[in-house]
Amino acid sequence: MNAAHAADSFLRDGVIMLGAALAAVLIFRRLGLGATLGYLVAGAAIGPEGLRLVGDAQGKIGVAEIGITLLLFIVGLELHPSRLWRLRRDIFGLGALQVVLASTALGALLFFFTPFTGAAAIALGLPLALSSTAQVLPMLRSAGRLNTPFGERAFSILLLQDLSIVPLITIIASLSRAPIDHSAPPGWLLAIYTVAAIAGLVLVGRFILNPLFRLIGRIGEREMFVAAGLFTVLAAGAVMQALHLSTALGAFVAGVMLADSPYRHELEADIEPFRSILLGLFFVAVGMLLDLHAVAARPFFVLAMAATLVATKTIVLYLLARLFGMVNKQAIALGLLLSQGGEFGFVLFGQAQAAYLIAPEVASLMGAVVTLSMATTPFLMAIGRRLGGKEAGAALPHLDGPEEAAAASAIIVGYGRFGQTVAQLLFAQGASVTLIDSKPEQIETSSSFGMKVYYGDGTRVELLRQADADAARLILFCIDGGQPDGETLAEIAEAFPQATIFARVFDRRHMLQLEGTPIAGHVREVYESAVCMGRMALGALELDEEEVERLVREYRDRDAERFAAQADAGDLRARLDLMLRPGEAERKEA
Repeated sequence: MNAAHAADSFLRDGVIMLGAALAAVLIFRRLGLGATLGYLVAGAAIGPEGLRLVGDAQGKIGVAEIGITLLLFIVGLELHPSRLWRLRRDIFGLGALQVVLASTALGALLFFFTPFTGAAAIALGLPLALSSTAQVLPMLRSAGRLNTPFGERAFSILLLQDLSIVPLITIIASLSRAPIDHSAPPGWLLAIYTVAAIAGLVLVGRFILNPLFRLIGRIGEREMFVAAGLFTVLAAGAVMQALHLSTALGAFVAGVMLADSPYRHELEADIEPFRSILLGLFFVAVGMLLDLHAVAARPFFVLAMAATLVATKTIVLYLLARLFGMVNKQAIALGLLLSQGGEFGFVLFGQAQAAYLIAPEVASLMGAVVTLSMATTPFLMAIGRRLGGKEAGAALPHLDGPEEAAAASAIIVGYGRFGQTVAQLLFAQGASVTLIDSKPEQIETSSSFGMKVYYGDGTRVELLRQADADAARLILFCIDGGQPDGETLAEIAEAFPQATIFARVFDRRHMLQLEGTPIAGHVREVYESAVCMGRMALGALELDEEEVERLVREYRDRDAERFAAQADAGDLRARLDLMLRPGEAERKEA
């Protein structure tokens, strides 16, 4: 009976939370205030301090924190290890200085202007220095800003903040006045655990995860991709949790290890719906935790503390951003973007309470301060955009979006070595071409050669509309890695029926995925260049040109026939007898 009652209660609470979230987000989106604020207000309205429709806010937030874990996994998928290495100065320089200086400044303000002891001021200053990864990263991703120089700076700071959770917990534990918990590992051991766990995840990613996804890719079952993706995220998080480390950090490392996998885009598409729902429920649970009675008892303290938090972090971030070479307007925007308190603050407030450094009512009060500061972020972001204009927004001035481009007869998505060749041929004919790429460094390099390339994800229908794809005669996908799948191309073909679509494909498996897609044609990535080298090799064997042509034609005919059989059977191993093998010429002569 108890189990049945618990199941009914869980289902009822889920329906109420999703319904309240849906209604609030629709209203707040309509008002232009952002989804995050809608989730927070919905949680406060239905929680124990509001209408009391849903209880156990702490338990709900524990489940919803999986959304943060999924978010960090998706971010990791977008970060190749070489890119992380390129960001090391911002991560360990700008990010580390932000945590140290912001926590010092906030701790000093609490110590000198409130009755808190020195230990309590430190225990509160540390979590208040952290920003909301769960709030900021989705905003950057949805606006297409995560891969810009501005977005990379913000991400670097957030990543260091997440990495700092372990040392911050260690500092709070060292200040503890609670009886010693002999079951908890000491701080130095946690540091060793962190290094060992990251190294272990790297090895697992290289020698187990990548081969696993290759195997699943051969099978072609989408449900297995979903299951394997969720298993990867949850298993990485569970390992870190068992070691008393950050579950989000484990998921992030797992994502980075799969960043160069040909299946990363499919993984991202499979995980994204779960991430969106759970992250929304996380913010609903945060709103439920808001102690409205504590706020009502000391409203001026909460308001003043939230304002102090936002102002202090904005100033610290502005000064550091200027020190690291950001222009004035971008520095302001970065400070406003990361000025709120973060979700990990609730974790550290709990640690400080368990360490007897702060009273339970203080933890509730500071939770209200963090929640209120998070609610200001959409407004501060709007102010940042107005202050900074385009420069403080999604990208630097030379990273214009495709909405800035004039209508053209052709759109090329992906301006790497492949796209450059295609573009040159179209330029030779005099065609007007809009160039789109999602890599800021590629855009910067192209601009140094006098080419105007627009920033954005050209596989998105809405972005292609901004590039006037409705008027284009050609849309050519020349992307290096992460080429669009059949479903994406079918959606684009339906949206722009007047355009002839061509796509660069990675390999035969990718060609099979596109079979039946309403596009005009596709080109296998290295097929023609490999045939060209084979032709040169035959010529070096002193075969006459007629024999070389015959052998090349035979290979092409066999390859085309084999591909048709594979497409019909849905099996890469179909008609293996058509493959040319050692001793083929002797067998023919016999």
